Amino acid sequence: MSCHIQGQDRSQVTLFPEALDDFVTEDNPIRVIDAFVDQLDLHSLGFLRTKAKSTGRPGYHPATLLKLYIYGYLNRIQSSRRLEREAHRNVELMWLMERLTPDFKTIADFRKDNGKGIKNACRTFIELCRSMNMFSEAVVAIDGSKFKAVNSKQNNYTPQKVRAHIERFEKHIEQYIAQLDQADAADFHREDEVTVAQKISWMQQRISELRIIEDQVNRHPEKQVSTTDTDSRLLKTKGMTRQVCYNVQSAVDTKHHLIVAHEVTNTNDRGQLTHVARLAQSALANDEITVIADKGYYSRQDIKAAQDTGVTALVPKGDTSGSEKNGFFNKSLFRYEQERDLYTCPAGQELQYRFESLEKGQALKVYFNGAACRDCSIRAKCTRSKKEPRKIRRWVHEDEMEDMERRLQAAPDTMLIRKRTVEHPFGTIKAWMGSTHFLTRRFKNVSTEMGLHVLAYNLKRMLSIMGTENLLRALKE
Repeated sequence: MSCHIQGQDRSQVTLFPEALDDFVTEDNPIRVIDAFVDQLDLHSLGFLRTKAKSTGRPGYHPATLLKLYIYGYLNRIQSSRRLEREAHRNVELMWLMERLTPDFKTIADFRKDNGKGIKNACRTFIELCRSMNMFSEAVVAIDGSKFKAVNSKQNNYTPQKVRAHIERFEKHIEQYIAQLDQADAADFHREDEVTVAQKISWMQQRISELRIIEDQVNRHPEKQVSTTDTDSRLLKTKGMTRQVCYNVQSAVDTKHHLIVAHEVTNTNDRGQLTHVARLAQSALANDEITVIADKGYYSRQDIKAAQDTGVTALVPKGDTSGSEKNGFFNKSLFRYEQERDLYTCPAGQELQYRFESLEKGQALKVYFNGAACRDCSIRAKCTRSKKEPRKIRRWVHEDEMEDMERRLQAAPDTMLIRKRTVEHPFGTIKAWMGSTHFLTRRFKNVSTEMGLHVLAYNLKRMLSIMGTENLLRALKE
């Protein structure tokens, strides 16, 4: 007679074998977590309470809680309460934590208090990867991605938004007062007049609160205030929508897709190239790296500053000029001759260098040909001015930007490489997070949370690249 597979009797003395280690196979990734944390010098990395006090109730060693968090972020379990539950029922965690079961407050406080140590642990893992010769090509792609903050749109205020709220409440108060006046004129008193008066009182109180917020917004350098998470900002996301979020910058190795450096910001991408490139240089212990970024990072001064540090930058230039839309010749139609230091205009006339000027902190060389421009038959397509000739301004370091453009033209797949490199980690981490926001607030805590995401991501990538046994062997060498 056939039957189904039968389980063990729950009333037996023990369901587990005598050794918990029997439940964890030799190729289980948690052995890598255990080996990695055990070889860290947690005290020098900045973790607190690495040395137990001689008095008082004993606490948990930071290594235990770090292992718990790495396991949690590697398995999409980020909240302290869920980690507490898993420690009681998850056999892998029982093995990893030697059957210790800290409460959620202890778990949450560890993440809050050890931001420096977690950040350094993330950096140490990249150093281990570097020692394994994972970054031999020294090419990284840089990009930023918006991650939702705890702060909702409703609790973010701009001058226009707070003024609109105040005007709306003032209009409602006027309407309610008019209703009361009508009731008094008709000598008709209703029971709900008390309710109306209470509503008016509440709205007046709300207006007072909004005026305080309005003052804060107007005094804020960015003219924006978030009341729940004060470091978060309303930023443009994909599809030109706006969301209260953080912009996480990352530098990703093009060969193995490892995140070599990252930083949490609350600004847009422009102006971030040099800073993130320096973080990547430090992580790779190599100044002569190649950095790829999209046109959102194009800033001539920023690119120049990055290249002065030894970076080879590859950033396409976006055409932000409105000349073509307005029916005028775009600057790109004026051909520059480096040997003669002049421009040739669409009419075939030569525009000579005349003088140098300083505009918005930039040293610019100015080119024009007054005589040729005055008698030009297509002048109307070149300038609106009836007296002044068309002037072309050239940055004194423009030759470096042109060299970069030539490097990009010689490598047409550069932007494709950037896309498939740097967008992969962001997509993976957001999938792990789910359709949600950061669990913490403020730069310090959000940076710690992101550091755990990056450490878990890099660990998973290395497991995929090397396999558990090889990575374990490398960590123990």
